[in-house]
Amino acid sequence: MEVLREKVEEEEAAEREEAAEQAEHAEKMERMVRLAEVSKEERILTQDELRDLEKKMMAVEIPIPAERPIINKAIIDVSKLPPSYTTNSPKEEHLLQVADNFSRQYSHLCPDRVPLFLYPLNECEVPKFVSTTLRPTLMPYPELYNWDSCAQFVSDFLTMVPLLDPLKPVVKKKEKVSPKKYAVKPPRDLTSRFEQEQEDKRQQEIQALEKKRLREEEEHLLEAEKSKPDPLHGLRVHSWVLVLAGKREVPECFFIDPLTARSYSTKDDHFLGIESLWNHRNYWVNMQDCWNCCKDLVFDLGDPVRWEYMLLGSDKPYLSLTEDYDEGMDNDDDVEYLGKEDEDKSFDMPPSWVAQIEITPEEFETRCPNGKKVIQYKRAQVEKWAPYLNNNGLVCRLTTYEDLQCTKGLEIKEWYQNREDMLELRHINRTTGLHVDYFKPGHPQALQVHSYKSMLPEMDRVMEFYEMAREDGLIKREETPMTMTEYYGGRSDFLSYRHINFGPRIKKLTQNSAESNPRPMVKITERFSRNPEKPADEDVAERVFLITEERIQLRYHCRDDYITASKREFLRRTEVDSKGNKINMTPDMCISFEVEPMEHTKKLLYQYKTMIHLKNEEKLSRHQAWESELEVLEILKLREEEEAAHTLTISIYDTKRNEKSKEYREAMERVLHEEHLQQVETQLDYLAPFLAQLSPGEKLTRWQAVRLKDECLSDFKQRLIDKANLIQARFEKETQELQKKQQWYQENQVTLSPEDEDLYLSYCSQAMFRIRILEQRLNRHKEMAPLKYLALEEKLYKDPRLVEFLKVFV
Repeated sequence: MEVLREKVEEEEAAEREEAAEQAEHAEKMERMVRLAEVSKEERILTQDELRDLEKKMMAVEIPIPAERPIINKAIIDVSKLPPSYTTNSPKEEHLLQVADNFSRQYSHLCPDRVPLFLYPLNECEVPKFVSTTLRPTLMPYPELYNWDSCAQFVSDFLTMVPLLDPLKPVVKKKEKVSPKKYAVKPPRDLTSRFEQEQEDKRQQEIQALEKKRLREEEEHLLEAEKSKPDPLHGLRVHSWVLVLAGKREVPECFFIDPLTARSYSTKDDHFLGIESLWNHRNYWVNMQDCWNCCKDLVFDLGDPVRWEYMLLGSDKPYLSLTEDYDEGMDNDDDVEYLGKEDEDKSFDMPPSWVAQIEITPEEFETRCPNGKKVIQYKRAQVEKWAPYLNNNGLVCRLTTYEDLQCTKGLEIKEWYQNREDMLELRHINRTTGLHVDYFKPGHPQALQVHSYKSMLPEMDRVMEFYEMAREDGLIKREETPMTMTEYYGGRSDFLSYRHINFGPRIKKLTQNSAESNPRPMVKITERFSRNPEKPADEDVAERVFLITEERIQLRYHCRDDYITASKREFLRRTEVDSKGNKINMTPDMCISFEVEPMEHTKKLLYQYKTMIHLKNEEKLSRHQAWESELEVLEILKLREEEEAAHTLTISIYDTKRNEKSKEYREAMERVLHEEHLQQVETQLDYLAPFLAQLSPGEKLTRWQAVRLKDECLSDFKQRLIDKANLIQARFEKETQELQKKQQWYQENQVTLSPEDEDLYLSYCSQAMFRIRILEQRLNRHKEMAPLKYLALEEKLYKDPRLVEFLKVFV
């Protein structure tokens, strides 16, 4: 019974294995049938089916656009174009037939889609396949045609240069004046506060109504823009560059706009769909649904279900097949596939008919037609120019507006290049009237930023300087009609701040200019950084020169362990009074507060020396403040001259624009040409030393000609022998020195150190190299000497001065 049970189990197991094999074979066949339906392999049709298909294809009519693109024939001279523009080769005609057949099939299978862009007319009205318009060649100027440089030039200038803060108004601080005994009370303010409040309230209401009106107009315009339907939505067609992922470490596919060189993701909302793709080898039609724009598209061009290709070629990226299918294809039972693997069904694409594009550096420098381009944005406008197109060096201007109609300007930014005054950017605020000029390093006055509202002197302005380029360490200078403030850094006297207050100018009958009649100084405030070499009680932190009040105030640095600082105040009196009597130093002329009183500071001699020193410092500070005023006038005058001239710098390598460099180069070429002509004229004459033996004007005889020839040859022979002897002598000398060195090494080999052995081996290597070179030169000289001798003899026989006398010997 057990034997029977085992046999039954074996039979059942065999049946199950056979059923599994049949199911697996059926599954493989079903998969192969599906793949065969998807693939592009042509199926064998009967004659009747072929005739029916041909009738259907002939009945298909491809819609042709009613309007053809207008080409200005007056601009294009067809006679100057290559023959490939006006005619088609047999291979191109064959390709056009294939494209026409493919277009008919596509229109038959997809009648709802727009016609394919396969073979448009070129400028000569000759149909050309789109793939043959591409010319995959290397660019002649790889640095000039860099994608990054192009994208950088056309990038948005809205975030190029950060805006500086506007010029802050200078608020005068009221100084504390010691009350006088008989001060005059100011008159009462009799204006009504209620009326002033009502007026302010009315002005606020007017401003609120104006803002509300502007806001309503803006909202109305925005609603009008949104409510307008776009009649061309989804109908605009544009050609973009698609970069596939995989090669050159490209992680994902992306688009490139050929007009701006900007890159975009394939999932960008601006792309509604893709009709077709092509390169210089093939053409693909998108068969995927673009209901979600391009976000769900699969860019696997080897998948014939998603991308219908036109030409069957070996370069097509085939879709990777599964291992089961590969194993099934290797089955020996598939006899129908045998012999078809080696068939070459690829189509040889004709070469591109487009001539190689040649763009000179001058043409590329224009960057756009006529060197100018205007881009309109919402409430902004960008204007771009090529370098050196404008006489003032202007290359870009960004204008922002308050309204959508772009009629009320707010700000203007202007970028400059190649300016001799190093001006780089100018920012103009039309609302406040503030101008801000930015300079690159290299300005004659080390100017970095200049903020102003007017170029007239003694007006509100701010000047910033490059600190390292100035000897006085000036960083910033702020000026108002009545004040001037300067900031310093890195000075040896530790001065960091100076503030000058001016009084009203005294009017003169003759002239009233800033140079001839400067503003009177009322107060000078100077601040100093901490000097670590001095004690804090002796290191001045701030000194104030009250010029009109004849007082000098000092404030010292505070110690680390104190909260108050020492102070002194000197009453600066004249050295003599009105009667001519000399005034002595008294204790009431110096008022001091000391954190730690010291004995020597209370002495009148110390106070007197300090006051004399401060008087000299006051004179120096007033003189420096006067020089600062003159420097401001000089900078303003220089800026007016620079703006009037706006000279541009030209590189010495730009010979087309740099006239001086061009003239210098032409002069150098003339000098070199003249030197070359002189060198040719004064070329070495091998008969000159022997002809010098004859008397001037003496005619050459036959005997003298023979003697000249013999002497010339014998002299040349002797020089060849001397050269050979010289080489031989050097060869023997090097050999003897090497032998002596080798003998020395044999005698001292045991006692030599590793360093000495390395020096010996290095010397032997160099000596053998020199001996080998000398041997080669000697052998070459022995080979070439007879040939040189014969060549000179032939020249002598052909020399026009000796040829008449040496004919007999030839």
